[in-house]
Amino acid sequence: MFGAGWVTADDRGLFIELIRGPARVAALDVPGLDALDLATSLRQFTPSAATERYLSAQMAPLRRAGPKGRQVIADIDAYVAGINAFYRATGNSARAWTRADVVAAAALIGAVFGKGGGNEVASSQLLSALRKRLGRRGGTRIWRDLRSAQDPETRVTLRKRFPYRAGGRGSAPGSRAVDAGSVSMAAARAARVDMAQREQMSNALLVAGGRSANGRPLAVMGPQVGYFYPQFLMELDLHGGGIDARGAAFPGVSLYVLLGRGLDYAWSATSSGSDNVDQYLERLCDPRGGRATRRSRGYVWRGRCRAMRTFDAGTLAAGGGEPARRIRFRRTVHGPVSGTVTVGGRPYAVTSRRSTRGREVMSAIGFADLNANRVRSARDFAAVMSQVEFTFNWHYVDNRDIAFFSSGRLPIRPRSVDPSLPALGNGRHEWRGYLRRSAHPQAVNPPGDLLLNWNNKPAARFGAADNEFSYGAVQRVELFELPPRSLGLHDLVGVMNRAATRDLRVVEVWPRIARVLAGGRAPDARTRQAAQLVDDWRRQGGSRIDRDLDGRIDAPGAAVLDAAWDRIANAVLRPALGPLTGQLARVARRDNPASQTGSAFGGGWYGYVDKDLRALLGEPVRGRYSRPYCGAGHRAACRRSLWRALNGAADRLAAAQGGDPAAWRANANAERIVFQPGLLGPANTMRWTNRPTFQQAVSFLGHRPRP
Repeated sequence: MFGAGWVTADDRGLFIELIRGPARVAALDVPGLDALDLATSLRQFTPSAATERYLSAQMAPLRRAGPKGRQVIADIDAYVAGINAFYRATGNSARAWTRADVVAAAALIGAVFGKGGGNEVASSQLLSALRKRLGRRGGTRIWRDLRSAQDPETRVTLRKRFPYRAGGRGSAPGSRAVDAGSVSMAAARAARVDMAQREQMSNALLVAGGRSANGRPLAVMGPQVGYFYPQFLMELDLHGGGIDARGAAFPGVSLYVLLGRGLDYAWSATSSGSDNVDQYLERLCDPRGGRATRRSRGYVWRGRCRAMRTFDAGTLAAGGGEPARRIRFRRTVHGPVSGTVTVGGRPYAVTSRRSTRGREVMSAIGFADLNANRVRSARDFAAVMSQVEFTFNWHYVDNRDIAFFSSGRLPIRPRSVDPSLPALGNGRHEWRGYLRRSAHPQAVNPPGDLLLNWNNKPAARFGAADNEFSYGAVQRVELFELPPRSLGLHDLVGVMNRAATRDLRVVEVWPRIARVLAGGRAPDARTRQAAQLVDDWRRQGGSRIDRDLDGRIDAPGAAVLDAAWDRIANAVLRPALGPLTGQLARVARRDNPASQTGSAFGGGWYGYVDKDLRALLGEPVRGRYSRPYCGAGHRAACRRSLWRALNGAADRLAAAQGGDPAAWRANANAERIVFQPGLLGPANTMRWTNRPTFQQAVSFLGHRPRP
């Protein structure tokens, strides 16, 4: 571990110093601050003594974990010693690293990639607005349609059912929908920041021996953690002291390989976004007995008015046009206070509880076992990965088996609450423990000899987290089109690579749009040609490639659909939502198009459009919506609205690029990937691709004796 620390300081010294302060913001869950954005904008954060005490206290649960926990502490100490030894040897004047720095770096991973949920207030505000517009019954039904918490058509990695509650249909006296329009600016900003920092980008394709050309399992898998320079991952080859592993790790917690291979097996992860964060509504009160207002600093807990505590986190340096400022926030028994709302006109504080807060390094026990090769078979994998408390889908391959386990310290909520809505924080609706290991989605050599995951739902009946509105009928994992024959490793790489350049909207959603359009006439010849160009693009495969590097995507249909998608999405949902269409877009984005960040099509209104139009066309639909949306259920009205959407897009393109649709092109340069935080300069970009940043293509020939 000393060597891992030394090499980390040598190879990623700049990186670990950039994240060092901002990572503490992640550990504290400071409302309204995006830790990763602070790091990439080169802003520094100087922690207070209280922050350092909070981080150092995380060694206590490791000690209580027994010999494994104490070994992790020893490994952390050796790792920190290696970093500091390199700093001394090279005259680096940076402050010496401590255990607290490793804890903070672990929190940054968990806060960005390893959590889900925590947006109940925004979701409930949409529910209140829908009820106000459409009545309690009608508004609730539409909200449940949009939530897609248990859509039976969504693609799952495991067909076996692993029930986990995501929402209720009966009475939920412990939950409330906040008053429409009552969310304070601070709470709204904190919600926007929290949602903006969550990008789910990794994928995995595993084939068991029964579908493999060589009779052995195959895996092509890897994480997508964004594009940075220095890169967010570093590669390690660790041997000695009982450790034998090679793969990738995050600098700052690179004492173990986090994604890679041991002696005779390999593993990787995709973010699952499972629901481990809840928002609570704390009824405000005045500890001195006065009338409660939004400014009150007391809250009702178990029948008593208690004073909130103020946490002084430290100083955020100037940057981004902002002056330096002291970071202080209030806390209740549940966690940080992000702002206020009203419920029935009464003021409440909004707080957030994350199941892994204060336990950031507990997941290290699982990685220590992986690196020490304590996994002797696929059956051991679930037991080891259940020690990882962050929410990830874990994939495993050896010479005989493939396996899957979805990890996370997932709360068991009482029946008195609806997990899709904020819970009352009065002490009567607290978590009842955590999901047992056997209830987590898991499998060894599942039926079909196949494991596919691109951040889609891990298993049937495993409920979507409250912030996840996109587990609907269309998922990007459907772009993994496997040929109906035995596969070689190169075939699996090809499947992944082809999907990396295709546009989900044209491949999976456009066919239904085109079927509706086909029943009637276009408003003019140019709009008809625009639709035909999208048809042609789909027949050619739907790729967004710029083959000749002229800065323009080759297919003119891409320009048409880019310009038309938001208009089409609005046309489908607006007949029911009316002016609330924009509010839905603030909770669940219309589109997740190709962009400079790389990852795309991980969430959008793709499923809404597809499912509603299939119902309109009379095609088979499982889990039908409570009502028709496009054209209010009238095919002719829906068709007219879709043609208008395309006509508006065609007019916009004609004004910008001329009247010949065949000459229209989308700007490929605008979606070229840019490396953060900008140290390479604007000239050093790469073509857009929708695939992992570190990847293993692996098959094993042998294995140690199995127990």
